[in-house]
Amino acid sequence: MITLTELKCLADAQSSYHILKPWWDVFWYYITLIMLLVAVLAGALQLTQSRVLCCLPCKVEFDNHCAVPWDLLKASVNTSSNSGTLLPLPLRIQNDLHRQQYSYIDAVCYEKQLHWFAKFFPYLVLLHTLIFAACSNFWLHYPSTSSRLEHFVAILHKCFDSPWTTRALSETVAEQSVRPLKVSKSKTLLSSSGCSAEVDSSKQSLPYPQSGLESASIESPTSSVLDKKEGEQAKAIFEKVKRFRLHVEQKDIIYRVYLKQIIVKVILFVLIITYVPYFLTYITLEIDCSIDVQAFTGYKRYQCVYSLAEIFKVLASFYVILVILYGLTSSYSLWWMLRSSLKQYSFEALREKSNYSDIPDVKNDFAFILHLADQYDPLYSKRFSIFLSEVSENKLKQINLNNEWTVEKLKSKLVKNSQDKIELHLFMLSGLPDNVFELTEMEVLSLELIPEVKLPSAVSQLVNLKELHIYHSSLVVDHPALAFLEENLKILRLKFTEMGKIPRWVFHLKNLKELYLSGCVLPEQLSTMQLEGFQDLKNLRTLYLKSSLSRIPQVVTDLLPSLQKLSLDNEGSKLVVLNNLKKMVNLKSLELISCDLERIPHSIFSLNNLHELDLKENNLKTVEEIISFQHLQNLSCLKLWHNNIAYIPAQIGALSNLEQLSLDHNNIENLPLQLFLCTKLYYLDLSYNHLTFIPEEIQYLSNLQYFAVTNNNIETLPDGLFQCKKLQCLFLGRNSLTDLSPHVGELSNLTHLELIGNYLEMLPPELEGCQALKRSCLIVEDSLLNTLPLPVTERLQTCLDKC
Repeated sequence: MITLTELKCLADAQSSYHILKPWWDVFWYYITLIMLLVAVLAGALQLTQSRVLCCLPCKVEFDNHCAVPWDLLKASVNTSSNSGTLLPLPLRIQNDLHRQQYSYIDAVCYEKQLHWFAKFFPYLVLLHTLIFAACSNFWLHYPSTSSRLEHFVAILHKCFDSPWTTRALSETVAEQSVRPLKVSKSKTLLSSSGCSAEVDSSKQSLPYPQSGLESASIESPTSSVLDKKEGEQAKAIFEKVKRFRLHVEQKDIIYRVYLKQIIVKVILFVLIITYVPYFLTYITLEIDCSIDVQAFTGYKRYQCVYSLAEIFKVLASFYVILVILYGLTSSYSLWWMLRSSLKQYSFEALREKSNYSDIPDVKNDFAFILHLADQYDPLYSKRFSIFLSEVSENKLKQINLNNEWTVEKLKSKLVKNSQDKIELHLFMLSGLPDNVFELTEMEVLSLELIPEVKLPSAVSQLVNLKELHIYHSSLVVDHPALAFLEENLKILRLKFTEMGKIPRWVFHLKNLKELYLSGCVLPEQLSTMQLEGFQDLKNLRTLYLKSSLSRIPQVVTDLLPSLQKLSLDNEGSKLVVLNNLKKMVNLKSLELISCDLERIPHSIFSLNNLHELDLKENNLKTVEEIISFQHLQNLSCLKLWHNNIAYIPAQIGALSNLEQLSLDHNNIENLPLQLFLCTKLYYLDLSYNHLTFIPEEIQYLSNLQYFAVTNNNIETLPDGLFQCKKLQCLFLGRNSLTDLSPHVGELSNLTHLELIGNYLEMLPPELEGCQALKRSCLIVEDSLLNTLPLPVTERLQTCLDKC
């Protein structure tokens, strides 16, 4: 037995599809109900009549018809001149029939003489009505369409009732009501300053359609706040709409099924209107029934009366009128489907009148369903479009993001970086929380793997912000925010995810000091607009490029002549053209890293102001050109590390101003004595080579503070090494040392000592003289510490300061 709850669920399921039924579908529904009433009424009348036909016997037949006395009298007048004609005489047979005999005659005449249309008219009407009803609901229950339609209706109801939709419409109304006021104010300001300006009123956004506001309260954007649950619900709707669009937009099954059922209706209408009016004439009141039952009743012909003839004629005529109305409506719906493209749906008008200018056009079944919804109420499509807009989705993500990342949570993420600056690093978020702009103490903002970041005017609250890092993220900067960055930003680091141009807003940072660009930045991608943009960076002093370049970009050498530091990491690609380096006469620091250089470029020797040169991770095997560095009087730092250099030319002694020299990670076996003529050296790194000894002449490096020979084959240390009294860092790890000279105690300034990985059996007690050496900065096997005198060990153990 069906319960009331089940009936209610069934009724709700049927009523939920009313959104997809246009006015003609509703009209069909009511016509179908009336047709059904006609069928039921006709059938009830036919079933309740005990005698549908009432037949009486014919006593006299004349001219193959049942004759009456008047017919006989008329015939006698006409045949009076012809004496040979005999008139029929009334039969003198008993005509008082029994009731069973009359019932028998009525039944036989009903079956054999009554026309089939008159007998089955109610059933035909019922059959036609059922076919019409089935055609109207076939597309709602067809397996390939029903699930999509049910899913769409469920999503549409959620979109319509979502608080996010109301909020979005409210923001639209609020902004449109404020916009004309802003335009009038701008006119006043322009006229008062003596400037002439006209504002085209046609460009102002029109008010939102009234039908779209019936369910939206007009309020300010900030007054409507979604709670966490509502925000998550709206986010889920966005995901459902995306999946539904991806699944439905590629097909047109619903459109074709709906079109076919309308065509079936039109064909059925033509058939009905063709045969029903014709057979309507066969419904008559009097029926002449001629049957051979004379042996049973004594009569051969009977005159019958069809009692339902008149009312059936009225019902049939009314039914024809209903069919005509149904057919005209079907023809209109067919014309509506064929006259315009229903496989495309454009939100162009809505885009012009709302804040969401990115609402995409849809096609195929998705478009057709929205066209049907428009016939019911355009408000549904307008509300649904909110969840097609990426702008709307981004706003919702921003609200959810703000709810998740409170000020307290963001403050817990603040750290001090290696430069002792307060930094906030945000990683893999959906956007930038608005609460970030409450952290006024922040100096460095680092954003990594955040797909879309927008800097609003609120960034001006970060008065201490000087450095911005953007890693694998896209950043959009509002005009007020750009004005703030233009004045305050000093360091910018950009790392591109994919090949693309440098953002245009970068060239407005007139006070920028350091610019780091990493990613696919190719010279051919730097357009004319960017060529002009670089010349606006007049205060730029440091430029770092990490990419795969065949030559140094022209924008760097031609438009940045005042650049003082250029760092180019070519990621292993060969850098071919270097002649344009000569133009950078003010360059003080040059780094050519991983450029696959086989020799030192000659263009470098023209940079008279060069202080630092770094040629890390190239393919240098010889540095014979090192003699030319003597022309660079200001060169103080030379880094030739991570190459394949086998030996150092004796001409290196000509570099008398050299202070730092990095030759680690090469293939050097011997050190030329001329190296120790560079008496200004305070930093010398020879780690990861093939050295077997250190010349005694190292004692001439009286300014040496840092000396590293880690990972070589050195067996003994010269006493001259311990004459370098300023030595602070001494790295001797992973060599072949068997003992450490007691003279090490003479290095009173020593703070770092590495001895791990050698063949030492004991440590000299003279280490006690190294008063600046801490236990944490003495890198040696733990077993060797036990060889030191107890006072020395205790002093080292009590000094826990880190290096």
